Amino acid sequence: MKKNVWLITGISSGLGKTLAESVLEHGDYVIGTLRKQSQVNNFNTKYSGKAHAVLLDITDHKATEKVIAAIPEIDVLVNNAGIGFVGAIEETSIAETRSVFEANFFGTLKMTQEVLPKMRAKRKGHIVQISSHGGIKAFAGFGIYNASKFALEGFSEAMAQEIGPLGIRTIIVEPGPFRTEFAAKGLPEAQKVIYDYADTAGAFRSKLKGVHGKQEGDPKKAAKAILDMVHSENTTLRLPLGKVPLTTIQMKLDSVQADLDHHTKTAENTVFKS
Repeated sequence: MKKNVWLITGISSGLGKTLAESVLEHGDYVIGTLRKQSQVNNFNTKYSGKAHAVLLDITDHKATEKVIAAIPEIDVLVNNAGIGFVGAIEETSIAETRSVFEANFFGTLKMTQEVLPKMRAKRKGHIVQISSHGGIKAFAGFGIYNASKFALEGFSEAMAQEIGPLGIRTIIVEPGPFRTEFAAKGLPEAQKVIYDYADTAGAFRSKLKGVHGKQEGDPKKAAKAILDMVHSENTTLRLPLGKVPLTTIQMKLDSVQADLDHHTKTAENTVFKS
C-alpha cells in the first residue's frame, strides 16, 4: 500500500512533534520543517529512510518556494508552525502585531498556496490548518493572537469551498489548552504594560503563565484525532480538540445567536421596500 507523504511545519516540539511521531507510527512518510540545522541533523539521523526534515522559517517566503519545489509529491499538508502572543490591544505595537501575522497568517498562507498546485494536479489531498478555539472566540489579552487565527480560519473556510470540488479537503483544527510548550517561559508578550488593563489583559497574562504543565489536553490523543480525521471518509471542516473548546466555541455561538435575535427587526428594516 502506498504511503502518504505528510508535510508538517514546526515539528520541533508540541503538537507538531507528536503528530509527526504518530504519522510515522501509522506507516506514512513525514517531511518536517525545523528552524535550526542541529535539529534537522538530529531528526534525519534518527529517522533515516522513514522521514526527512528540512530547514525552514515559514516567514521566509522565498525559502518556502524552494522547499516546496523540491518535494515531488505531498498528500497531506499540516500548517502547524506558528507563535503565541499575549497583551492588550493598546499595549501591542504594530511591529509585534506584524511578527505574529507573519508566522500565523502570511507564512501559513504562502505554504498553502505553494502546495495546492501539487494537490490540484492529482485532484486529491488534505490541507490541515492548526488553528485554535481562539480562532473562533476572542479573549482579553489574547486579541492579536486571536486576530491571526481568525484570519487563518477566514481564508481556510473560503478555500474549502474553492478546493473541495477539486477533491482536496480542508480541516481546521481548533485545540484548546494542550500540555505543550505553548505557554512556557518563551511565550511572546507585549513589551508595553498599561496598568488600566491589569484586571483584564493583565489577568489573562498571569493565568496563561500559570497553566503551563497543567493543561487538560493530551498531545498524543490530539495527534490520533487528526490522523483519524485525515484517514476518514467523512471529514468535517472543523475539528475541536479538548473539553475547553466545546465550552468556549458554544459560548461564541450563543453570543452571536443572541445578537441576531436581538437585532432581527432592525436588520430587516434597513433594506429597500419592494
